[in-house]
Amino acid sequence: MPLTGLHLLVSYQCNFECDHCFVWGSPGQKGTLTLAQIRDIYRQALELGTVEWIYLEGGEPFLYYPILVRAVREAADADFRVGIVTNGYWAITPEDAAEWLRPLAGFLNDLTVSTDLFHYDELLSPQARYALMAAEALGIPADLLICQVPEGSATRPAQPKGEPVESGPIMFRGRAAVKLVEGVDRKPWYTFTECPYERLGDPERVHVDCYGYLHLCQGLTMGNLFERPLVEIVESYDPQAHPVVGPLLAGGPVALVARYGLTHEAAYVDACHLCYTAREMLRERFPESLGPGQMYGEGLNGR
Repeated sequence: MPLTGLHLLVSYQCNFECDHCFVWGSPGQKGTLTLAQIRDIYRQALELGTVEWIYLEGGEPFLYYPILVRAVREAADADFRVGIVTNGYWAITPEDAAEWLRPLAGFLNDLTVSTDLFHYDELLSPQARYALMAAEALGIPADLLICQVPEGSATRPAQPKGEPVESGPIMFRGRAAVKLVEGVDRKPWYTFTECPYERLGDPERVHVDCYGYLHLCQGLTMGNLFERPLVEIVESYDPQAHPVVGPLLAGGPVALVARYGLTHEAAYVDACHLCYTAREMLRERFPESLGPGQMYGEGLNGR
């Protein structure tokens, strides 16, 4: 399994609380990687020998700016290619955006800025424009991450027409599986016979959170690198034997529901919606594979 990318969830905390967030990010979220933990992850990635990219994301990684800068520089010094995913809240003017990004110039290989109607009142926010302008001036490759508002969603306005940017559909996992499904068209549950988004059997990249969990998909884990070495986890990973991944590979969320005899509704918005709902019901049975609790809204937003 050539694992080439590690995406570090620098923090679950975020200055926004977006309805589509996979990790239930919010100002009240807990859990942040320390610099010592980040260095340990880099060490383990080097020992594995196949990791090429380190991404720093969240939550919102710029909330811990000094640690973020050090983490970017140390990753680059270790010959990793380095990326950041951010909502760009810090880019309030072109001059400010340049000051925030200047310490990262020469070390950062990709800056991805989220901008959509979940984050801002405009599809392409001023913050995103200023961040891209500053990145271009500093020679930092940068792009946008834009999620569509689901058509018919009862909690969000309709997507503006004629906007000069491209956007992609959200996936109904995390907070979206709770906050955005009302009013959205659904399909029969038995049609979701594959996972359309993640390479669960042969992952090229995984997310690492502050507790050490390696997420194949948010809330679906293959091990904990603070408890077992990354090399050992990767070498011993048997997707067919994994209690959740195995059924998903065999027949998608439908097979997961069937394997464990789970109750279900007649229809769901997408495969993620059915999978996430099924995994919620299985958490007590497979706590080592489905966690941490905050990935399922535990203790957050009144849940």
